[in-house]
Amino acid sequence: MAKCKTPPTTPGEQIAQQILNNYDIKSAEDVQDVLKQIFGPIFESMLKGEMENHLGHKKHERSEDGDNVRNGYSSKTLKTSLGEVPIRVPRDRQSTFEPQIIKKHQRDVSSIEGKVLAMYARGMSQRDIAATVEDIYGFQMSHEQISTITGCVMEEVEAWRNRPLQSFYPFAFVDCIYVSLRTEYGVQQVAVYVMLAYDVNGCKDVLGLWINETESKHAWMQIFDELRARGVKDLGILSMDGVSGLEEGAKAVFPHATVQRCIVHLIRNSIRYIPRKQWSAFTKQLKLIYGAINVKQARQEFEKFKTDWQAYPGAVSVWENNFSHVE
Repeated sequence: MAKCKTPPTTPGEQIAQQILNNYDIKSAEDVQDVLKQIFGPIFESMLKGEMENHLGHKKHERSEDGDNVRNGYSSKTLKTSLGEVPIRVPRDRQSTFEPQIIKKHQRDVSSIEGKVLAMYARGMSQRDIAATVEDIYGFQMSHEQISTITGCVMEEVEAWRNRPLQSFYPFAFVDCIYVSLRTEYGVQQVAVYVMLAYDVNGCKDVLGLWINETESKHAWMQIFDELRARGVKDLGILSMDGVSGLEEGAKAVFPHATVQRCIVHLIRNSIRYIPRKQWSAFTKQLKLIYGAINVKQARQEFEKFKTDWQAYPGAVSVWENNFSHVE
């Protein structure tokens, strides 16, 4: 991540600089690290719905026959492409409950993780979530059973979407993931935007997920207005990968925020124009730019970079078009 090239002057900038200097921010990798923390609750909510279907009543409700009731939980660790996720699996007294979403002895859920994650996204209606649940379970469940599971999922999703946030985040990062979802309009490839933030103590949190089809200033203003309604009063540095309308939308709601292009994404976007055997030299010279101690040095290194790599105009143009967000 780019370092500040001028001394921070406001308290917010000072805190942001401290976070950037003292914590290991890895952009997209950090998004993965935090996202895996929200997998567990939604899998547990689906298992909760399965248990309600199995017993025929909700937790704390009296069973009609009284023979079989809930009997605590067992522990299980799921494997996802984002890492291992511990969950609790409900048990019944007669040991007749057979989980369907995660069968006994099954641990790998990477094939459905994108669909599970997308259910948290603002923009997914209850009907869309029900369609996604049905798509995950296939033909194993009746309409009534799917409805029960969807109800449990919606409780978890709404609580997560609307939870209060802190008043100030020194650093936030916006990334995009793509998942195939079955909505009321059929199977679609959907872009889900993830906003990861660091608080003043350096703790990471996913502020939200959104399905934003238009990528307009107005759409992003609505997203940042939502964050403000949930308690956020200001952002320090907002890092993004050139998402259309995001900078304008952020500035309209949080005018004091500093918007930067993500260095990791810029490197990835530019290095594809460079022969593999020259990647090491290319990235080493780039580091002299975004790692410069001040603006003057950064500009000097940038001019030298443009001269040295002029044979690859595509790579150079990536940095020319975004240098104002890097210096």
